[in-house]
Amino acid sequence: MYNTITINPAYAGSREVLSIFGLYRAQWVGLDGAPTTSAFSINSPIGDSSFGIGLSFVNDKIGPANESNISADLSYFIQMSENYKLAFGLKGTANLFSIDPNKLNIQNPNDPRLQNLDNDASPNVGAGIYLYSDKFYAGLSVPNFFETNHYEDNSVSITQEKLHYYFITGYVFDVGSNLKIKPSILMKAAEGAPLQGDASLNFLIYDKLTLGAAYRWDAAWSAMAGFQISNSVFLGYAYDMETTDLQNYNSGSHEIFLRFELFNNSKMLTPRFF
Repeated sequence: MYNTITINPAYAGSREVLSIFGLYRAQWVGLDGAPTTSAFSINSPIGDSSFGIGLSFVNDKIGPANESNISADLSYFIQMSENYKLAFGLKGTANLFSIDPNKLNIQNPNDPRLQNLDNDASPNVGAGIYLYSDKFYAGLSVPNFFETNHYEDNSVSITQEKLHYYFITGYVFDVGSNLKIKPSILMKAAEGAPLQGDASLNFLIYDKLTLGAAYRWDAAWSAMAGFQISNSVFLGYAYDMETTDLQNYNSGSHEIFLRFELFNNSKMLTPRFF
């Protein structure tokens, strides 16, 4: 929701300021080998042109697996009307994947497929479109077009990464002068996995305090709080509670994030709600 550039390169520069974002997520706390995610991104428009650029880094650790993605994004904006812009984006990614064999219960230590599991590197490309105004946004994207087979020996791949398709949309309603309400939806589809949907409802109070809740279909409930410390700094925290049987084996998921933005003097100083 707050790091859209990770899944859609057309988002780069859409906030019309230099935007720096950091995130840390600890998922399923208390479960051995549970996932952790660290993310960092920076994006900006290029002067007064119709282009935007971005750079992002995402690291996922899940059990014995450690995966890092370093991506560069380029977007191009078209002014569709007085209020709406349409952006097209391209993403180039370098993927580094490794497995720690010390965290595996290996029956045959001499298996050649389980040797040299450090940093299997592969490139990828993706694309997206993003339509937005001051109140509305919608985007469709495929961050990685190529399916990646890690440690492939022409017959068996230890891990495979399938194509992911993302759709996002949301709208900001003004309720009085000091309250904004934003319902939003994120849909994700991937081969071999059920369609996943997130629905959220966020409230922005006095352009300072954000409170929200979200539901991930057949997976989890989430609560989020954020505070606009200044025009440039936004700090947020989210907590997820599982609705699956996994709730019996963990104490939930915690996520903290920070956004820092540098405003041009010609830009509006009231931070946008998405």
